[in-house]
Amino acid sequence: MALDPAIKPSIPTDQYGVWSGSATILPNGTVAMLYTGIDRPGTNYQIQNIAFPKDPSDPLLREWVKPGYNPIAVPDAGINATQFRDPTTAWHAGDGLWRMLVGGLKPGTLRGMAILYRSRDFKHWVRAKHPLHSALTGMWECPDFFPVREPGKTDGLDTSEFGPRYKYVLKNSLDLTRYDYYTVGTYNNRTERYVPDNPTGDVYQRLQYDYGNFYASKTFYDPAKNRRVLLGWANESDSVAHDNAKGWAGIHAIPRKIWLDPSGKQLLQWPVEELDQLRGKAVSVGDKVVKPGQHFEVTGLQSYQSDVEVSFEVSSLDKAEPFDPAYANDAQKLCGMKNADVKGGVGPFGLWVLASDNLAEKTAVFFRVFKDGHGKPLVLMCSDPTKSSLTPGLYKPTFAGFVDTDISSGKISLRSLIDRSVVESFGAGGKTCILSRVYPSMAIGKDAHLYVFNNGVTDIKVSKLTAWEMKKPMMNGA
Repeated sequence: MALDPAIKPSIPTDQYGVWSGSATILPNGTVAMLYTGIDRPGTNYQIQNIAFPKDPSDPLLREWVKPGYNPIAVPDAGINATQFRDPTTAWHAGDGLWRMLVGGLKPGTLRGMAILYRSRDFKHWVRAKHPLHSALTGMWECPDFFPVREPGKTDGLDTSEFGPRYKYVLKNSLDLTRYDYYTVGTYNNRTERYVPDNPTGDVYQRLQYDYGNFYASKTFYDPAKNRRVLLGWANESDSVAHDNAKGWAGIHAIPRKIWLDPSGKQLLQWPVEELDQLRGKAVSVGDKVVKPGQHFEVTGLQSYQSDVEVSFEVSSLDKAEPFDPAYANDAQKLCGMKNADVKGGVGPFGLWVLASDNLAEKTAVFFRVFKDGHGKPLVLMCSDPTKSSLTPGLYKPTFAGFVDTDISSGKISLRSLIDRSVVESFGAGGKTCILSRVYPSMAIGKDAHLYVFNNGVTDIKVSKLTAWEMKKPMMNGA
């Protein structure tokens, strides 16, 4: 079903552009949409507006009303007016005040800011004296701020739930790098400060929702299933001619449920359970050893739209390569050097997806195990699309992240969702996630193949692999 834009330029305070924002459900059930508007031509001068559904009973909320008291926040002194956007879902903490964040950049600096605003009536908003948090990272787009339950508990929390036992997540989309970063920390509603648990997490040891083509994400609380759900955006990277012919710019990633890892140090992510309803024909492989330099094809299904879950067992970690600490904060560069075709010790091993029958085209999703300076195993997860297409001139970067998992038992899991031009992968139960956009010229439709490979010197066993053909999702049965 194709829908017209719900909120589009129509009033003086957004007449030159409607940009990102967030929804808040008020106590009476009303949905309030906070969003960024452009009110003057050619300058990207940014202000914040509000809109309400014209017909709250419309399940698609297709029409919106913009009240006459817009705008609700403008870039006053100390705010860069061209770097001031993307208001968050608002929250309250029991003191009668609503709060929201707007992404910003301190003028004349590289200090990104989560600018804090307060309101008693959701109409008149006043800027706090200091940001909720800031860091020398460049502009913060699409900030998000929400509580999470105690480590290991998978239930979500409403944005306004507040308690000393809860941790908080502050996420920003970093304009300089085009990745989504987050920290886990504590929030004091009296001092109105957020403090990350890891002091270096803003700049150095940065956690990402996804280490691939994933940006401008937003979470929401789903009260029906008591979970927090993450939605992200994946840009197109096909040829210019093909991009123009499509008529759209980017897609949504699969919605993911997120919760705090038992360690309390990071989030875990997993495709929402509704995705399982699209699973069709299944093929399984078990207890199959893949010798060094070998691969095998998973046959019996059409894999160009598929869901693949695989559990690997490494026979020995003794041959793991020594890790160069120069790459401790640059997994992507390490993956670019040691890609899927560079033979290693323990790995690379994983999947070739959207592959042609002659392997001239293939996208690799794999693990590679190193040993750090103390002899402990360190796991790298990569998505390598450098051979994904024979079409010249495509943007085909490798993506990678380290996986904070204990592989001393030799066991690690991988799940990959494959959908024609998208490969969305989850390592070690959702500890590290990577989305890649790929555009095969040969491995299309029924000509797409699925393989398991091992380019290390150590045997790898596929203890269990199940792959499902995926049915096409339909909206309202249409």
